[in-house]
Amino acid sequence: MRPVLQMTALLLTALMLTACGFHLRGHAGMPFSTLYLDASNPGTPFISDLRRSLKSNKVKLVNTADQADVVLNVVSEFSDKQILTLGGSGRVNEFRLSYRVSLRAYDLKQQDWIPAEEIELRRDYSFDDTKILAKEAEETLLYQSMRSDMVQQIVRRLSSAKPQTK
Repeated sequence: MRPVLQMTALLLTALMLTACGFHLRGHAGMPFSTLYLDASNPGTPFISDLRRSLKSNKVKLVNTADQADVVLNVVSEFSDKQILTLGGSGRVNEFRLSYRVSLRAYDLKQQDWIPAEEIELRRDYSFDDTKILAKEAEETLLYQSMRSDMVQQIVRRLSSAKPQTK
């Protein structure tokens, strides 16, 4: 009797999830098939992650701009760390990490698919100078997370991009 109850509960859960419109995100469908990635600094982990994500979304990366349907120009990528708060003794309590990417996407007719823009992500974290190694590891993980979020945002923007008439 117990397996029947478990199977019924599993079936009801599956039905409720499909009834509410829930579905896995999957890959973004791109409105173009080829892309030229023009990066000012092509050797960064961000560009590698972006390339990998585009390839997994079935976008063919080409070697020259004139072979591509769309050119994605990553103008700059910049990370920054600022002191957010200080304690009474003058010691740092919190930092703010920021990660900015400037980009533009256009086609061979110079029509913008994504106009020139800057995307910025921020993360705040508390700091304890008695746990320096742990806090450095946390900072590294936060930067990796922001880089991953940035790649996902750019891929989502590209998946909904279309040529803009002037």
